[in-house]
Amino acid sequence: MFLKDLWYFAMHGEKLKPGQHRHKVLLGEPVLIGRAHDGQVFAFIDTCPHRGILLSAGKMLKSDNGESRVECPYHGWQFGPDGGCRHIPSLVPDQNLDPTRISNRAFPCREINGNIWIYFASDPKMAPEPVCEPPQMPDIENAQPRLYDSATFSCPIDHAVIGLMDPAHGPFVHGSWWWRSSKSMHEKAKAFGPTPRGFAMKTHKPSSNSSLYKFLGGDVTTEISFQIPGIRIEHVKAGRYTVIGLTTVTPIDETETEVTQTFYWNIGWLGLLNPILRMPMRIFLKQDRDAVNEQQKGLKFNPRLMLIDDADQQAKWYHRLKKEWSESRQEGRPFTNPVKDTVLRWRS
Repeated sequence: MFLKDLWYFAMHGEKLKPGQHRHKVLLGEPVLIGRAHDGQVFAFIDTCPHRGILLSAGKMLKSDNGESRVECPYHGWQFGPDGGCRHIPSLVPDQNLDPTRISNRAFPCREINGNIWIYFASDPKMAPEPVCEPPQMPDIENAQPRLYDSATFSCPIDHAVIGLMDPAHGPFVHGSWWWRSSKSMHEKAKAFGPTPRGFAMKTHKPSSNSSLYKFLGGDVTTEISFQIPGIRIEHVKAGRYTVIGLTTVTPIDETETEVTQTFYWNIGWLGLLNPILRMPMRIFLKQDRDAVNEQQKGLKFNPRLMLIDDADQQAKWYHRLKKEWSESRQEGRPFTNPVKDTVLRWRS
């Protein structure tokens, strides 16, 4: 159901202070995401191996040796950042039980550009060595989020991802006087090419019916890239200004998916407009969520579906990328990107 041996966006780092932890369900699994007192982030399965209670219902302590530990709220068992048990209060000295032989599965965890990423390995029994690294935002040194929002879509991850990359739904789902309308539809041709784990719409001038880009002024160009499992990066340049839009799609379980939009920029005064900019961002997310949620009402009847050329080619690539990634991992061979350089044409 879910691609493994890849990084998934978990949350924004500024939401997690030193000594705090959070509970999230990711890929159908309960995950405790914590920040140790020294600032390092960590993640492990959020159920106590003793009696199954959520460890995130407990508190984080600092041991005598300075290690941060999560204390189970039921019986006080303590777990370190690596998921290993450190202490069982009920044990008496002569009882033959070594707490350090008990552990919860830990996940590799990275904090990059203000985002916390968690790596899900295909073999949960082994300590995974990540085969890749999470994405970094291009062109802005030490980039940190300037604006972000998220929404829960009532659909499997595939439908959320395909909706994200669909180039033809804009005038109908997002149509408005300040963005696009069905009356502004015209033919478009964009060059695409492969990237390490996905593809990119190569650098081009934004479409004439994309009014928000004109707000930046100057000679605006944009490149839009996608990589599995569900990461979209739009890199917009306007002279010395850069705006980066990161959209991440993270499955909660088989029926719900979290979509998060995060924006970065190097335009000092743009932050003053956050209250205004937040409005269209939330509108876009809500429109996409409502469309996909409505789609699920029809899909429950299991209709026969089809994808067409060229407007749905990115969706076809997504399915091929998923298949090739899964097969290459199972067969222990290098991943071969099925995407080739091409030009796609559609009306929107």
